[in-house]
Amino acid sequence: MMQLVWFRNDLRIQDHSALYFAQQNGPCMAVVILSPDQWKLHQDATIKIDFYLRQLAELKNSLRAFNIPLHIQTVPLWQDIPAALKQLCQRFQIKTIHCNIENGWNEKQRDLSVATQVSKMDCQFEQYTDRTIFPLHTIRNKSNQPYQVFSAFKKNCIEQLNICVPQALPAIEAQQMVFDNEKIDNLIPSLQQLGFEAIPAEKQQLWPVGEQVALDHLMHFIDSNLVQYDQTRDFPAIEGTSQLSVYLNIGILSIRQCLEALFNAQQGHFYIQNSGQQFWLNELLWREFYQHVMADFSHVSKHLPFKRNTENISWLQDDEALNAWKYGQTGIPIVDAGMRQMLATGWMHNRVRMICAMFLAKNLLIDWRKGEAWFMQQLVDGDFAANNGGWQWSASTGTDSVPYFRVFNPTSQSQKFDAQGDYIRRWVPELASCDAKQIHEPYAYITDSNLDYPHPIIDLKMSRQRAIATFKMGNAK
Repeated sequence: MMQLVWFRNDLRIQDHSALYFAQQNGPCMAVVILSPDQWKLHQDATIKIDFYLRQLAELKNSLRAFNIPLHIQTVPLWQDIPAALKQLCQRFQIKTIHCNIENGWNEKQRDLSVATQVSKMDCQFEQYTDRTIFPLHTIRNKSNQPYQVFSAFKKNCIEQLNICVPQALPAIEAQQMVFDNEKIDNLIPSLQQLGFEAIPAEKQQLWPVGEQVALDHLMHFIDSNLVQYDQTRDFPAIEGTSQLSVYLNIGILSIRQCLEALFNAQQGHFYIQNSGQQFWLNELLWREFYQHVMADFSHVSKHLPFKRNTENISWLQDDEALNAWKYGQTGIPIVDAGMRQMLATGWMHNRVRMICAMFLAKNLLIDWRKGEAWFMQQLVDGDFAANNGGWQWSASTGTDSVPYFRVFNPTSQSQKFDAQGDYIRRWVPELASCDAKQIHEPYAYITDSNLDYPHPIIDLKMSRQRAIATFKMGNAK
């Protein structure tokens, strides 16, 4: 009987759980269902959707090489998917739908509805752990409760990894041609056909697609950057981070492939001695942590803070300040550099993401959810769990977040992590003539009114004190 592999945010054929196990049960076909109105509701960035569609073309070609036909269909919303899949299963006499687990609240409701619909026609619905290292709802403390502190979660994960490191799955095999491709719909619509504006070619070129591209990127990072990762990851002017999040997010690369590469670099054992390797493992486990938090605490998927008492914080309604932040016109150079980098490329350095997020939530005292939404609308690697987790960490509303009285001084952060100002000069060319001292707070040294750069929209010292007082009052309510 025919097996159907439903691809979502896992556009690869290597180390793909649903595809591998579907092949063990019989001949396969694949389906991708595009939902442009749902993407808009979820505020997915156009550059992210463009990246997805370009990788979809790669997936189509990869599957063709193994005689696995790919059906591509477009429906407006996820609520339309159950009926579409039911019809597809009837048309091709599908015995089982195979897909990898997605753990957001809306994703779970969608999949539950699909399972209910297809069960009425004697079609099974099988799901697999693939996006996370460990199955959801399995990492528990001694009281069998989900972790709320990263350090304890990490300790549990490392104990399990010391026992058994997940291995990438064997390669899939070519199958006999099941039917002619003419029988299926496999045209990939353009961004414009889906209701989005086209992405310029020069912006697309920043993010090449393809499984081999992603694997090459991974191995280059492992071979060239990993050893000194702990020393370089916080400096935005150099390429010290892996920038693999874009490939992990839509599943061009699997988390198991990353772990396997890391452990191979350690000669096949898990006892990591090198600090760079340990720090990168920590980053992978932070990603894991936020995925599990989203699964275990569904309210974070519903525009609510993890710490429910922080709902009482009195946020300011300041559209002028919000827009200055969005478009890199705050007069705080490191913040403006980060926001402009994101607008220009669809990506921002992780250290700078934290600086920009905390500046909005604390110095400007603007609701973190507005910043969370703006990041999702711009980021090519926008992932709800990681983005929400990072924003709630910075805003002191999340699990294991920074204490509310800790407020990054963006100027101090800039002086520490971009000492020569190279990152700022790249993205804020108005300050290119400033020296290494001036560039972090130009108006503290320059009185020239011809400097074509805005004055700071907020006093950092005053706004820090205001934030602490506001959070203290809000937490006490």
